[in-house]
Amino acid sequence: MKILAIQTRMGIGDTVIFLPFIKALYKKYNSPISLLVKENSKADQYLYQTSYIDKIIILEKDDKNNDRNRGLAGILNLINEIKKYNFDKIFIFNSSFRFNLIARFSKIPEIYQYPLFSKNQQHIINFPKRFMKEKLNLEIDQDPDIQINNSQIEKTKQKFQINSDRLNILLGIGGSGPTKRIPAKTFLSVIDRILKVKKCKFFLATGKNSDEQSILNEILNSEFKNFCQRLDDLTIKETLPIIKCCNLSICNDTSFSHLSAGLNVKTITLMADTPLIYGNYSTKMFPIIPDGESTVTHKTLGKDKINPEKIFNKFIEIIN
Repeated sequence: MKILAIQTRMGIGDTVIFLPFIKALYKKYNSPISLLVKENSKADQYLYQTSYIDKIIILEKDDKNNDRNRGLAGILNLINEIKKYNFDKIFIFNSSFRFNLIARFSKIPEIYQYPLFSKNQQHIINFPKRFMKEKLNLEIDQDPDIQINNSQIEKTKQKFQINSDRLNILLGIGGSGPTKRIPAKTFLSVIDRILKVKKCKFFLATGKNSDEQSILNEILNSEFKNFCQRLDDLTIKETLPIIKCCNLSICNDTSFSHLSAGLNVKTITLMADTPLIYGNYSTKMFPIIPDGESTVTHKTLGKDKINPEKIFNKFIEIIN
């Protein structure tokens, strides 16, 4: 059985959130599932060893950063690409008439799709849960599951001297936007508190954006620099086994929080300016919201109100 699932939301987080639905299809049909995803999902960087995933087909960009699969020519390109695999079933996790046409012209016998032209008010988790229940009578109540083989983990432990005689903690200090990036002083306060009670090594995960680099350098130039190791020169694929080796993660709402939870690492998520669902959809996630707020969403603008004492208290609760 050859099955294709289309998930075209942007980014790593959205793709990770959909993994339980993909794994449920794998279990039902006893066959790995191929994925059609956007390029910025970077799915090929973290799903290449996950057993329930087959092929990963990327919606590519052209040299001018335009969607190569848009327009009539793009539709024809995508149809020709999909037809090569002779899929038996397709699951389209959106309401796009374009993808409905692509599925039909690709001659896929069984097409399952969200209701057409109903894009508004589609909750990222509740809507696909209802879709899977209505179409396949499947109840989905699982955490995302990203897999990586043990040999790669062992090699990583040796290369980065990741020892079990201390706690290894991932600090996801980056973020896709400035309102999501918790200030360095907050992380420094947390590091200080943790080191007073535990022997630890901190792995600092971030991107190359100048603001992110500023936060990184502030931490590396502090008194705690000898307890820290930067990861910003590594690819996601190279970072993945390091995350898996960690005992715990403390992350902004960034790709590293989603990857960490997907790797079954308990993850404290610092939710400053994003809907709370992105920081608590997994049982491995433990959200911290800004002081004075009862929840968090876009425009909360709470990065300066994330309390380091609350982070530390949650850390103690988890390790105990």
